[in-house]
Amino acid sequence: MKKASLFFIVLFLGVLTEVFSQTTPSTDFFAGKWEIALAGTPMGDVKFTTNLVRKEGKLTGELARADDPTAGKRPITKIEETDKVLKIYFESQQGGEISIDLEKVDDNNLKGKLMDFEATAKRIKD
Repeated sequence: MKKASLFFIVLFLGVLTEVFSQTTPSTDFFAGKWEIALAGTPMGDVKFTTNLVRKEGKLTGELARADDPTAGKRPITKIEETDKVLKIYFESQQGGEISIDLEKVDDNNLKGKLMDFEATAKRIKD
């Protein structure tokens, strides 16, 4: 009986370890510097840069216009993420809170939409 109990305890701990190891990513793919390009907006093609930083388990940052460094930065209000999808929410001047929805293409590129406009993101290497 002791052997059966010990077996089930070891099995339970093994399953528990496996579950926790899957929820903790080994790399933080979305963290880092990105250039986000939006094509065909009413303001023309727009590029933002951002440095996404993980604080207390959540990504955060702000969007800066790549073509106008003197323009004010837009704070990111929240970020939702999965292994392959990143949603960056921010306040727009006309539409309230909107999101840029991006999906992983490869290790350095994302592709998606902001409303009906095409969005791409490219990792900026230091």
